[in-house]
Amino acid sequence: MVEEKPILSEDKRKVTTYRLQEMKQRGEKIAMLTAYDYSMAGIIDQAGMDVILVGDSASNVMAGNVTTLPITLDQMIYHGKSVMKAVKRAMVVVDMPFGSYQGNPIEAVASAVKIMKETQADAVKLEGGKEVLESVTRILSAGIPIMGHLGLTPQSINKFGTYTVRAREEEEANRLIDDAHLLQEAGCFALVLEKIPAELAKRVASELEIPVIGIGAGPYVDGQVLVMHDMLGINKNFSPRFLRRYANLFDDITKAVQSYIKDVKTTDFPSPEESY
Repeated sequence: MVEEKPILSEDKRKVTTYRLQEMKQRGEKIAMLTAYDYSMAGIIDQAGMDVILVGDSASNVMAGNVTTLPITLDQMIYHGKSVMKAVKRAMVVVDMPFGSYQGNPIEAVASAVKIMKETQADAVKLEGGKEVLESVTRILSAGIPIMGHLGLTPQSINKFGTYTVRAREEEEANRLIDDAHLLQEAGCFALVLEKIPAELAKRVASELEIPVIGIGAGPYVDGQVLVMHDMLGINKNFSPRFLRRYANLFDDITKAVQSYIKDVKTTDFPSPEESY
């Protein structure tokens, strides 16, 4: 009888860039999820998550903005600090927000240093390839680990004009492959691929030595990432093909709140047992 390997990691050591590389080498998939606050980050960490991304998706799910562009560096630091206070094992990566690294490598280093010093996170993530390579090199030279991000890059939504699947055409696919290699050669420890064809993502993951984590990039990459609010069913207005909902908290919370309102209105709450 073949002994089954445990699905959840029994390795309780702090997840680091080195641990992620080990996971890729032994074929263990990397689980990554977003978090933005102390309470949820604590739950996600103790559940066994490998990587927690303090995503600039906070602009959407926490602040109610249509895009990720409005969120500021200080707001990302606020969320990063909150998450870091709760996390014991998972690696914590903080997104660098729009405008904090594009175009000016010196400003990019200052932004990354500010994130690392004030949040005490483990790494930063930024979007783009060749066009941000100088910023990537400068940040890495300061000793700050970087997770890259290619494919659909939401900070460039006004350039794309749509959230459709990227790199379907050969020219864009080849450019993505080249950018992936450039980021690895520069020293990035991992790469996120968003909303690209599964076969292209498979090729990138097989060619790169660093872990490749997908969101809407198929099953052949080294790990997966989702937005917490989407996979827990808190956000019901976003249902892309790549999303799998593991809970329906929108309805559960609605029912709980309505029950509380009813109990207050009918004076059922508080009961004598709940009073002093």
